[in-house]
Amino acid sequence: MRFARVVFSIAAIWGVLVLTPLYFIFDRIGRQDPPAITHPGFYYGFVGAGLAWQVAFLIIAGDPLRFRAMMLAGVIEKFSYAIAMLALYFQSRVHPADLTFAGADLLFGMLFIAAYLKTGA
Repeated sequence: MRFARVVFSIAAIWGVLVLTPLYFIFDRIGRQDPPAITHPGFYYGFVGAGLAWQVAFLIIAGDPLRFRAMMLAGVIEKFSYAIAMLALYFQSRVHPADLTFAGADLLFGMLFIAAYLKTGA
């Protein structure tokens, strides 16, 4: 259970640190990596949904046994981003540097699976 607490706590802290700055760099993204974002509602919706998941990870970390089933939703959250970024990379639609964050999500997804398995034992 300690493993799950640590993994989900670290994932939540990492997510807050990575996602929060996105609220402040909307225009800069379009300048540094054109074209500009044309649907700000989707962009800010993604950031808000991502931050909501960080809160969910903290809730899971608080009581891994009680919220064990939510770990599977966390796995989907992590893998869906990583898989999408890999697909975009193989289509030459994202920069290789963007895979850093996809790699982090892939790692957390695998750790979430390990936490799920260990918590059930």
